[in-house]
Amino acid sequence: MPRLRFAPSPNGRLHLGHAYSALLNADLARRMGGICRLRIEDIDPARSKPDFIDGIRTDLAWLGLTYPEPVRHQSRHMAAYRTALENLIARRLAYPCFCSRGQIRTRVASGAVGGERSCDPDGAPLYPGTCRNGDPGAVADRIAHGDPHTWRLDVAAALRCAGAAHGYVAFDDSGERRVGADPARWGDAVIARRDVPTSYHLAVVHDDAVEEITHVVRGRDLEAATDLHVLLQALLELPQPRYRHHSLMRDAGGEKLAKSRGSQTLADLRQAGVTPEAIRARLGFA
Repeated sequence: MPRLRFAPSPNGRLHLGHAYSALLNADLARRMGGICRLRIEDIDPARSKPDFIDGIRTDLAWLGLTYPEPVRHQSRHMAAYRTALENLIARRLAYPCFCSRGQIRTRVASGAVGGERSCDPDGAPLYPGTCRNGDPGAVADRIAHGDPHTWRLDVAAALRCAGAAHGYVAFDDSGERRVGADPARWGDAVIARRDVPTSYHLAVVHDDAVEEITHVVRGRDLEAATDLHVLLQALLELPQPRYRHHSLMRDAGGEKLAKSRGSQTLADLRQAGVTPEAIRARLGFA
């Protein structure tokens, strides 16, 4: 049975872009004869708030969307993510990094990164590998001392381990096609953060496997991340879903809707008297 999911982060209220993604996932699941699950991606303890979780449930119910229970909350599964991380560490596919973002920016600006790429697909400075070959004894001492660190994927080692060419199946209303992937453009990406034993990348591939998701439908802003996700799936021997990356909702100025930009929320629209039927019609789901 096809299984899809809508997976918002509770770090703000939902806006029209979220509504489009939620409605598209629900519509595709219905047309395929499958189900759509809700997942709360709350691995960020500083930004994830209970009120925002309640708001997500309220907004989705207002749109007429219901989901099977129980709903998966990522914050309740840290032990599982730690196990996946330790798998990669034990195989020397991940290493601790003690560099701050400021230090990375300085090294990149000084020309420490060779080649044509200086940024990853999200525009962040491409990590120059400073901690990749650290002295094991010194690294162990720093960890024992409690020095803050992230864990990074050694992408070169990971690509050697995974072996085969990377890619995934993309789908849309016209059918399916094979898409090549280039995980190396992310460099040695962070797969576990300073305060939690995972990152978005590690948690999402783990959860898609646990929930047996067959089709991942999400915004085009996450299309490049799929390159990294298929590599992690290969390393952890996880099944690979099919992917669809939909267009993003934009404001009158052409900027994508975003919580960080204070885009008008569904709660704002509801308070202004806009109906769920009007939202559905506006987004093409009348």
